[in-house]
Amino acid sequence: MTGDGAESLEVMYPYQRLIEEGYEVDIAAPTVKRLRFVVHDFEEDFDTYTEKPGYTWPADVAFADVDPSDYVALVIPGGRAPEYIRNDPDCLRIVRHFYLDRLPVAQLCHGPLIPAAAGVLEGRRTAAYPALEPDMTLAGAEFADEAAVVDGHVISGRSWNDHPAWMHEFMHLLQQKAPQPVR
Repeated sequence: MTGDGAESLEVMYPYQRLIEEGYEVDIAAPTVKRLRFVVHDFEEDFDTYTEKPGYTWPADVAFADVDPSDYVALVIPGGRAPEYIRNDPDCLRIVRHFYLDRLPVAQLCHGPLIPAAAGVLEGRRTAAYPALEPDMTLAGAEFADEAAVVDGHVISGRSWNDHPAWMHEFMHLLQQKAPQPVR
């Protein structure tokens, strides 16, 4: 699930990795349209990340039309998209389904803002972009500044720099929970 302003690498890497393993992947967004992603980078002597225009990619399904029981896993990439899609009630409905039914969830960077808004981080351990530590703590989670945090059915990481460790753990979990390539 994502929207405009998502980090290009954080959407495209898991999207392609899951397809590579034979899973059918849909990109859900607030509406079905061509999404505009961004590229975040780090520059010396710059206090935070920089942002430039990134890829565009079509959304396959609107949040309102998602039946989460049709899916075996959820990926929540970061970027700026989580800041506004967390206000969409259907987005929160989808996230709650995956958390409460203990289905595989991969969340990265600013992605954990969505489960925080859904009220499902209480008592969990999660990574996120380091600047979100106060948000994770306020949501009742234990913040972990690590490349890949495994907390039951939820795998989290800090940013696209953590892709190898984060996606390795998510693929391991997904192959245990949904070994047959399916939606």
